[in-house]
Amino acid sequence: MPWKKIDCDKLTYGGVTRADMTRLLKMQPTFTLDLSQKPVDVIAEVREAINTPQLQGLAESAGNCIDLKVDRSERRFWSPHLSVQISESDSGSHLYCRFSPRPEIWTMFMAIYAVMSTCIFGSLIWAYVQWFMGDRPWALIIAPIGVLIIAALHIASLVGQSLSADQMQNLRQRLDLTLEHVRKNAPGTKQK
Repeated sequence: MPWKKIDCDKLTYGGVTRADMTRLLKMQPTFTLDLSQKPVDVIAEVREAINTPQLQGLAESAGNCIDLKVDRSERRFWSPHLSVQISESDSGSHLYCRFSPRPEIWTMFMAIYAVMSTCIFGSLIWAYVQWFMGDRPWALIIAPIGVLIIAALHIASLVGQSLSADQMQNLRQRLDLTLEHVRKNAPGTKQK
């Protein structure tokens, strides 16, 4: 009897697919774009575009990176920014784009994750030592509390993403506006 290949993405558990679970657990949505121009040309055109009145103050460029930000007057605690990395590809340029919290917020989240992970690990070692010494391992109570805090933090990040969906859409539109400028000024399409 030949083996039948199973498409894991179509498997469901309680109506939830693997793709749905992956999306649910994803903290920094990403997408990629390809352009026919060389990275050097794209970066030069992007820098020109972000100095236009429409984008001035809403984007920054350094090296091969672009950061698109939400206007300061509309910024909330959970407001995202769009980070774009430009690299060379066979067809021209490859843009790796990622929505994420502002760097100071992301750093705070990662610091809390690190502290909680350390506390969980430390409590498990402490509980093992207590058990090994014949004492009651009461330090085990710290581990589930740490896991609950990490889970709450993850849920908070997902709620923040859903609350900032409109801002993510605006950032994507700004990127599209910037790339429209790049495409319009591509070699062979410039007006003389």
